[in-house]
Amino acid sequence: MKKLKLNITRVLVAMLVLTSFVACDEVGDTDPGGTSVESMAGDWYITLTDSDGDVVVEHALHSTYNTAANDNTMWIDDAKHGYYIKCKVTVDVKAGTFSATSAENVLDPGSQVTITEGKIEKGAATSKGGHKVDKISFRAHYSYDDPGYDILYDGHKRTGFYEDEY
Repeated sequence: MKKLKLNITRVLVAMLVLTSFVACDEVGDTDPGGTSVESMAGDWYITLTDSDGDVVVEHALHSTYNTAANDNTMWIDDAKHGYYIKCKVTVDVKAGTFSATSAENVLDPGSQVTITEGKIEKGAATSKGGHKVDKISFRAHYSYDDPGYDILYDGHKRTGFYEDEY
């Protein structure tokens, strides 16, 4: 029995030694790169005001992120924190602008939303904690609203710092 125990120990030690010298071989470029809209993507705290000047929602968390097509389109998504918006917009990354015409509003099936005056401005806002952050603003008209009644979105990028959370 002692001889068998000694052989198992030797085998285990040999396996440990052999596997410690094995390493993964990095093949090619492992940097996945970015997306076409990565400079405009992020989480945002946005206050919604209607075209009558009444605040609809304050500091609703929204997200902007690339579409699977990665073709200068992105999603605007409030995950039902604001006025229920999730639609694709076309972006001009260099100008920092975006828009959509009668885009399907995924969070409200059967409705469309038109986005105008969409803009992301670098370092143009101040977070709750006093940090300089990007600003987002746009105007949305929902197909079920009366003509001329729009929701105005204005907010700043989320930093992730505790003092900036709402």
